[in-house]
Amino acid sequence: MEYLVDTFKIALIQGSAADIIKIAMINIHKKLKEGNYKTKMLLQVHDELVFDVYKPELEQIKTLIKTEMESAYTLAVPLDVDLGLGNNWLEAH
Repeated sequence: MEYLVDTFKIALIQGSAADIIKIAMINIHKKLKEGNYKTKMLLQVHDELVFDVYKPELEQIKTLIKTEMESAYTLAVPLDVDLGLGNNWLEAH
């Protein structure tokens, strides 16, 4: 029975995390479109988002992404977002 309870808790947390990143993705997409940015959101990998950033927009985009991801949903604890940069996903880590 304890295994089932633990499994349920994990599923609840993972489901909530997936919902939060979906909210962030929608908000970021909307801001990119409204701002006529050339930067594109490419894909989601678990709790990470991958972007093709137009270099002149880099500083604005970093702020936009961090702000939108950290404010996607209000929790009792802060959502802390780390940004990685690179020419590919591997380099960004």
